[in-house]
Amino acid sequence: MHTLLPTSIVGSLPKPSWLAQPETLWSPWKLEGASLAEGKQDALRSAVQEQRLRGIDIISDGEQTRQHFVTTFIEHLSGVDFAQRETVRIRNRYDASVPTVVGAVSREKPVFVEDAKFLRQQTDQPIKWALPGPMTMIDTLCDRHYKSREKLAWEFATILNQEAKELEAAGVDIIQFDEPSFNVFFDEVQDWGVATLERATEGLRAHTAVHICYGYGIKANTDWKASLGAEWRQYEEFFPLLQRSTVDIVSLECQNSHVPIDLIELIRGKKVMLGAIDVASERIESPEDVADTLRKALAFVDADNLIPSTNCGMAPLPRDVSLQKLSALSAGAEIVRQELAAAQS
Repeated sequence: MHTLLPTSIVGSLPKPSWLAQPETLWSPWKLEGASLAEGKQDALRSAVQEQRLRGIDIISDGEQTRQHFVTTFIEHLSGVDFAQRETVRIRNRYDASVPTVVGAVSREKPVFVEDAKFLRQQTDQPIKWALPGPMTMIDTLCDRHYKSREKLAWEFATILNQEAKELEAAGVDIIQFDEPSFNVFFDEVQDWGVATLERATEGLRAHTAVHICYGYGIKANTDWKASLGAEWRQYEEFFPLLQRSTVDIVSLECQNSHVPIDLIELIRGKKVMLGAIDVASERIESPEDVADTLRKALAFVDADNLIPSTNCGMAPLPRDVSLQKLSALSAGAEIVRQELAAAQS
């Protein structure tokens, strides 16, 4: 990552309407069999092309080959029964019908490695791949086997580490673990959440990132955010733990959120993937909106460590909106790059 302020997206981009129902989470596929496999690759290729056209520096797959950022990974593990579903409360916010852990969990074969190899073939730019973190995986399941969130988290951490090592071998430069659950279960984050995350990243030479956001712009999340008051200080609970952890990059939400920006000081020394694009609104940020957020952050993070990004995934947004937001992200980062260069000359 030699570019100053290299831009990236956190996770998903909207899928093409011919592949899956637009603006919907857990949207069913419109194709099947060989057509689906081909369609996923076409969508991934298109997502790469759009990111490159719009000036994104660190390229990701836009999660085009998966239905959901957590369950698609879990679907490929043994010990989980997708036919036996139960309704659970996800992140203490909304009910969802989820699969059940009925036996020891294990990974029989790689889950995303072929997709990652395909992504690697599409670009010579740095690439990033996202996996669900151990705690967020547990929170998207009903466990009838281990009867212990912590035990299951350690099992998942081992499985994630196997997958991550194979993604690294496939040429992935940054492996990101999504842990929105960190914003909710503070005691568990302290007791074993960061430790299991570190287990998932063990032995990797690729850069590792943890992404902690306030969620997609769906009603359950916006209602929850409305209850959090004038300042969102959740990050304060665990940023000191992450600052001491082995994880290289911390990805956080900033644009249009009530997160006090000075909390970034708590992760001083880490690379910061800063959310400068709001994914819970269809309003397109101006380049100046993005630049303003980045300037504020630079009081608390060195420019060499700042990666301008989106707040979260953009799957539920209209496709044209998400692409215009990518352009704004790149243009805003360029404004600040020019300012930094001028200040040095």
